[in-house]
Amino acid sequence: MFRQTHIRLTFINSLVFIVLISILGSTIYFYTDSRLYKDVNQSLQESLNHFQEQPRPGIGPDKDDMREGEGKSFLRVMRRDPRIMTLIWDSNKKLIAEQNREADLFLDHENAIRPKALNRLQDVDVEEFSYRYVAFEVDHPEFGKVTVQFIRNVNSEKELLNRLLLIITVGIGIGVVLAVFSGYFLAGKALVPIKRAWQKQTEFVSDASHELRTPLAVIQAKTDILFRSPSSTIQDKILDISAISNESRRLSKLVTNLLTLARSDSDQIEMKKKAFRLDELLKEIIHHYEEITMYQEKTLQMSALEPVEFFADKERIHQLIVILLDNAMKYTKEGGEILLSCRQSHSSIYLEVKDNGIGIPEEDIPKIFDRFYQSDKARTAAEGIGLGLSIAKWIIEKHHGRTKVQSSLGKGTTIEIIFPRAQKN
Repeated sequence: MFRQTHIRLTFINSLVFIVLISILGSTIYFYTDSRLYKDVNQSLQESLNHFQEQPRPGIGPDKDDMREGEGKSFLRVMRRDPRIMTLIWDSNKKLIAEQNREADLFLDHENAIRPKALNRLQDVDVEEFSYRYVAFEVDHPEFGKVTVQFIRNVNSEKELLNRLLLIITVGIGIGVVLAVFSGYFLAGKALVPIKRAWQKQTEFVSDASHELRTPLAVIQAKTDILFRSPSSTIQDKILDISAISNESRRLSKLVTNLLTLARSDSDQIEMKKKAFRLDELLKEIIHHYEEITMYQEKTLQMSALEPVEFFADKERIHQLIVILLDNAMKYTKEGGEILLSCRQSHSSIYLEVKDNGIGIPEEDIPKIFDRFYQSDKARTAAEGIGLGLSIAKWIIEKHHGRTKVQSSLGKGTTIEIIFPRAQKN
């Protein structure tokens, strides 16, 4: 699956690179073309303007005189740029006068050099020479309408453009090869997070299936035992019924957590933020957990030196605190202490859950918020499915918070969460 995706991404990346290289090469070529021929076009246009601004002298008594050079005054009027050559064609499209250094070449190739269009720039190739010209018609008292052709040799410009075209073509060829390799490399890099996400998703499904199978197996086994003794009373089978009830609650909690994580991954859950007192919320939670901690012979305390106003989703913050508190109670032995505290600064709000329980190995601290992750040390102390802290992490991220975890084996754990006071809706 990933191989086909890799190839497809390579093709797309390579195509993008090739298109960009081609556009760059074309831009360079056409820009150079316009800059090189700008001087040529300008000199031809200036010759045209200069001719139109001058009086029109006679050309001579007949064509032969023109061919013998007696119409030089007419040609001198047209002369402006020494690089511009002038050809004159009669109404029969015959060359009747030329003022140029390549007269023999033009006379031998009249059909090729004859103007094909008037009043616009044209290019023509004669043998190994390249020219650009502009032609227009004028009235002459002796010959009627004649065509005046200003022409200039552009061999140097064309040779330079051909060399540039060769360089660009070679460059694009090399660029295509590099684009394929670069596209393959970038496609591989782009697939890294996708592969990781796929791996995590596969592990998530596998772990979820395992966690779901355990309570279902217990429920199924205990139910089968009950069916085998239809005449027994509830009192006789209270342990089996109790196991079914406990596993059902565990299964319900697991499904709820899985649903929460699935909806959080797809951004289907929105935060409903409003202002409330964080210290009062801590008091409310502690009040609900006092009896449980007393029954477990543990101490639950709170520290809040001043009122703490917090703009957040109260329900989710309540869920976050309960997850952290439940986690602390789970891994704190009898006689242990748990402290909930909150405070605020000019820009931040601090929430802290501290216990003196079994602690977390240092190498496990970066992993405790991963889904289904449980430290081996923790497994020996309590049961769990490893989803609570993943949900806590999601709630913290939704409130733009960050987490600091300090823990030592046998000494306890402190989880501090820092929220910005300026929360967005």
